[in-house]
Amino acid sequence: MDTSGFLEWLKASLSSSEKTSDRRILRFVHPDDDKRFLRSLRAERPGSKPLRGIRRLGIIRAYSCPVPPEGLPVSFGGAIVWEEDIRVSTHAILAAQRVPADSGIPWGVRRIRAPEAWSRTTGHRVRVGVIDTGVDFDHPDLRHSLERGINLLQRTALPHDDNGHGTHIAGTIAAANRMQGMIGVAPRSAIYPIKAFDYNGTAYVSDIILGIDWCVRNRMDVVNMSFGMSTRSKSLLNAVSNAYRSGVLIVASSGNDGKRGRIDYPAKYPQTVAVGAINRKGEIASFTNRSDSVDIYAPGERVDSCWLRGNRKTMSGTSMATSHVTGAVALLLAHKPGLTPEQVKTVLKRSKRPLRNAKAPRKTGELDIARMLQVADKLM
Repeated sequence: MDTSGFLEWLKASLSSSEKTSDRRILRFVHPDDDKRFLRSLRAERPGSKPLRGIRRLGIIRAYSCPVPPEGLPVSFGGAIVWEEDIRVSTHAILAAQRVPADSGIPWGVRRIRAPEAWSRTTGHRVRVGVIDTGVDFDHPDLRHSLERGINLLQRTALPHDDNGHGTHIAGTIAAANRMQGMIGVAPRSAIYPIKAFDYNGTAYVSDIILGIDWCVRNRMDVVNMSFGMSTRSKSLLNAVSNAYRSGVLIVASSGNDGKRGRIDYPAKYPQTVAVGAINRKGEIASFTNRSDSVDIYAPGERVDSCWLRGNRKTMSGTSMATSHVTGAVALLLAHKPGLTPEQVKTVLKRSKRPLRNAKAPRKTGELDIARMLQVADKLM
């Protein structure tokens, strides 16, 4: 393929102010074409402003860039495959009232029996990537749990949270303020915030792929992805699969549309841990998507956790359920270092506690950390 000609076409296309461009993810069919294009792009990008909008997605050997609505010229069609760079949203609802400062151990953390495990494991030194809206670095409940992470939307800045969702997720996983704040599931784990979502709680698939790439390169042990979409993305599947093969487990939320027999991507990919939500009664929450693809359920209704400017708030959603499971995985990996993603999934599935609702699917169950550690000790 004439990769130089394709680069020139892209440059001319991106320079045109008359055309409204949509973001797409492009991948060369032949690896040699990819290598030649990457060399040319790196050589020409410094002197070409239009080419700076092209982003390399290294983990899947692809590129995200604006492409005119009419798409690629026919002459390049056989050598390149592409898909839309879809917008993705976080999985949270009901941003509700503030929570008192001395909130202690939230109900969800107690429900999954995390305090019973803290004499044996607190998640010490487990690296948790949270691909989300960033985090409040000044929050008193989180200060001792945070590492620098990365801001994919503004590379020179810290991944500060301008939405609140990421801070809430981080709090459930690893808040550590025993004296006057709240305690998360794995209070001695290390949170690495990866800001891929803007203040509206939305991101492009390519931003998420860049986040997964960063997590693999920086050796995260587990990654929390509390968001989803109804459309399948082959590019995102490739990134998730590559992370899984690299030893990085992704925990993802099933979605908040109350659907039966269907859950969102990336939770639907078999390489993730798919999480649904339960309420305080231990029943499947009305808002959660559910199907046989859900691996485990966890507390997701009216969950208290950290919020912006040092506050705390109550939120509901499969996002909240997912952060409980991510914290549990951090406890497990600190207790049994070196477990593969497949082994972690096996332990979670075999240690599920049956759901209370008689109408709940027989094959599913809720997270129980005490049982999880027992199963791990027997199996591993």
